[in-house]
Amino acid sequence: MANTTTALRRQIGSARDLKAVVRTMKASAASAIGQYENSVAALGDYARTVELGLSVCLRSVHAQGGQALAQNQTHQTHQTHSPTVVHAIVFGSDQGLVGRFNEAVVEHAMAQLGQQPAKAQVWAVGERVQARLHDEGLSPAFTFPVPGSVELITRLVGQILLKVPTPGQENEGAAPGETLVLFYNRPSGAGYEPVSQRLLPLDGQWQAGLAAQPWPTAQQPEVLGTSPQVLRAFVREHLFVSLFRASAESLASENASRLAAMQRADRNIGELLTELGARFHRIRQSGIDEELFDVVAGFDAMGPTTPPSA
Repeated sequence: MANTTTALRRQIGSARDLKAVVRTMKASAASAIGQYENSVAALGDYARTVELGLSVCLRSVHAQGGQALAQNQTHQTHQTHSPTVVHAIVFGSDQGLVGRFNEAVVEHAMAQLGQQPAKAQVWAVGERVQARLHDEGLSPAFTFPVPGSVELITRLVGQILLKVPTPGQENEGAAPGETLVLFYNRPSGAGYEPVSQRLLPLDGQWQAGLAAQPWPTAQQPEVLGTSPQVLRAFVREHLFVSLFRASAESLASENASRLAAMQRADRNIGELLTELGARFHRIRQSGIDEELFDVVAGFDAMGPTTPPSA
């Protein structure tokens, strides 16, 4: 019995230590979710500014009636031939304990890429999602590490933008019909859902809506410099905002998935502790009962023998 109770004490101690670790991870995940969600909210004002700048540039470019970037992009949107290259960026995780986080985004990406008329060049953000893509027969052309904080998201976006040709650039890889699509998990309620977002070519209806958007003040802005060049700069900022938002939402979703996994683990450990505690008390009580029975039996054996009556 001594060996059994000692083993149970060790198991109970290990379970309590593990429960403390799980609770620490829960607190860390909950804190991270708030930071990434706040970063997305803070990005809203800048995104609004970029959209206003795009609207001014699009109106100016359309008014000039030249072969501008926006018109080329709109034309590419409605082209019937297949795009030359499809760049697909899949945001996942570098660490485990995230449930089906990576599986969900890879399954969504595979379903969407199967509908693309051209073969996709996949870029992976995260070693875990890279492994999942390999399992699906896709070898990522580039792999980027997952940012460990809000401050590091800007570095990731910069690394990606170095490999993404801005529309209208006359550099290698900026072929007509080039497509850029993002796949990532977006927070939804208490969990997340996999989504996709096409960044390039620019959507024609979206451009028309921006061009028709009224300026919020009575004083009308003026575009300085060459309109197509300014427009390309704003498009670059639009890509930055979209990539930053996708990365931050993916990180918030990752921590939401980890939080859910840690909540399940905390509940399971609590149930295990209850079971181990009940088993320990039963065995301990059984040992105490046996000791008491031994004492009573010894007392009875050592007591005086009653002489027979005459």
